[in-house]
Amino acid sequence: MFTTRPTLQGTFGMVSSTHWLASQSAMAVLEDGGNAFDAAVAAGFVLHVVEPHLNGPAGEVPIVLAPAGGEVRVLCGQGGAPAGATVAHYRSLGLDLVPGTGPLAAAVPGAFDAWMLLLRDHGTKSLADVLAYAIGYAEDGHAPVERVGETVATVRELFEREWPSSAEVYLPGGRPPRPGELFRNPALAATWRRLLAEAEAEAEARVQAGASGGGEGGTGDDLRVAQIEAAREVWRGGFIAEALVRQAGRPTLDTSGTRHVGTLSADDLRGWSASYEDPVTYDWNGWTLCKAGPWSQGPALLQQLALLPKDPADLPAYGSAEYVHLLVEGCKLAMADREAWYGDAGAGAADDVPVRELLSAEYNAVRRRLIGEKASYELRAGAPGGREPRLSAHALAVASGEVGVADASRGPGAAMGGGEPTVAGDGGTRGDTCHLDVVDRWGNMVSATPSGGWLQSNPVVPELGFPLGTRLQMAWLEEGLPNSLTPGRRPRTTLTPSLALKDGVPVMAFGTPGGDQQDQWQVHFFLGVVLRDAVRGGLDLQGAIDAPNWHTEAFPGSFHPREMRAGSVTVESRTDPGVVEELRRRGHEVTVGGAWSEGRLCAVARDPRTGVLSAAANPRGMQGYAVGR
Repeated sequence: MFTTRPTLQGTFGMVSSTHWLASQSAMAVLEDGGNAFDAAVAAGFVLHVVEPHLNGPAGEVPIVLAPAGGEVRVLCGQGGAPAGATVAHYRSLGLDLVPGTGPLAAAVPGAFDAWMLLLRDHGTKSLADVLAYAIGYAEDGHAPVERVGETVATVRELFEREWPSSAEVYLPGGRPPRPGELFRNPALAATWRRLLAEAEAEAEARVQAGASGGGEGGTGDDLRVAQIEAAREVWRGGFIAEALVRQAGRPTLDTSGTRHVGTLSADDLRGWSASYEDPVTYDWNGWTLCKAGPWSQGPALLQQLALLPKDPADLPAYGSAEYVHLLVEGCKLAMADREAWYGDAGAGAADDVPVRELLSAEYNAVRRRLIGEKASYELRAGAPGGREPRLSAHALAVASGEVGVADASRGPGAAMGGGEPTVAGDGGTRGDTCHLDVVDRWGNMVSATPSGGWLQSNPVVPELGFPLGTRLQMAWLEEGLPNSLTPGRRPRTTLTPSLALKDGVPVMAFGTPGGDQQDQWQVHFFLGVVLRDAVRGGLDLQGAIDAPNWHTEAFPGSFHPREMRAGSVTVESRTDPGVVEELRRRGHEVTVGGAWSEGRLCAVARDPRTGVLSAAANPRGMQGYAVGR
């Protein structure tokens, strides 16, 4: 099969990310003796600089990691709702949905602390080492990709009229950044330099105080860890926290058409930290898929696999109309369950989200019978354990076609799979993100999906050079739902990195940007790896990434204004015309998109038998690259 580039293979280290500068920065860390976790942190901070329309330091990041010889863990970098973010408060402002932009949509920022915990607990490099690449690109400049300038151009009027701090950064010389010209963010570079200076000074004082107290003095790693801990304190209680809270209190025009202040407080920042948890897993044909819990949409990938036959030989031919139909209809069922059941269960209340039942053989045997020969136009949530599903009033309204049905005439370029966020002039966006995967020569493996804190989400914090996020837009303003806006609870996110084990051994890390499409594209990619014959030794990662992909919007979207297109399927124009014709015969509303418009996957792998490492990256969007040797 034709592929756009080879699946890379080597033995030293492999990186794949959605931007070549992040990939190469991570590789530089590996070359300098760092491990996969050091490399991931460096790449994560570079992505804040080079893909600011897709993620930022005040956004969020779920991370799935597999230390060599250790257990797979999930590191949650998704902050919860501030204490003042209640349904009653938002309703009192006349809102039916959380705005898609502005400080009312800001959760407690989670990305920075998650990267710090990953570096502290699993890395070997100093904070200065891993931040050097991001500081360099922010201070000295980088050539921005076209999408940065296109995004800024879309919201230019908003920046000039309402968000002057954003105009100062993203309209240098009065115009959007251009490819081929150096673009700088000196305010962001200054933030990281100040954070480093304060963290290093505080850490040195702590270590010295420990030594003068009768101990033997601090080791190099003692100082490294102390610096990271000091940086965490600066973020949640120092000059950064103070600036974030000031910004949340500034009246800001948002997608509601009104200026609002947010609810984020100093206590919210001080009281939250990233945390570790066990992954949710599902076994399929000798593989074990590891995902974040139901505060993400991760279990939806597992549910889609649970609806398939256990024996791959019983699946329709890969890429056939019957195959696509089966996956699309299974996705609809999984996403209906996501709407009815997924959310942050809260402290000690894991049973509130019936994950075990949703993945059980008994439940999926019943659900599988709902997949017929024709496309479904219904939102059919299940009843695991006999419990009745509850959908929000808005979800029921869009499912019935009463409100918020997306315009099918938007065309293939505007479809959510079209490559980047769909941005309105008021800053409203359907959301998108970044992704990175790393595996090193020792067998450490990590998959991370940074997002939020987009340049179009909130005004740039003048003192810091980056904006607040908007993840609360995913929570419902209706009490009693799994994803109701609730102080302290995480809004359900679309972010969903993946890590796969074969016969119990970590083999592959992968993921993609794409909002609600992430676990649709990842299912097709995973099955492509498993079902297709390798064109060379090892897993055919690049072939599975390059294969024509698709998505459906036949469920309420996660981003404001929460629309849906019942019966919809968007396919790439490279899809066999016979497959398109058969899908339409089966009742699907098929949109034929661009040839390379669906899916933006990254992947790395390790063969535990030989130690050979592999990597591949998505050609769509013209910026994702894998590197390695």
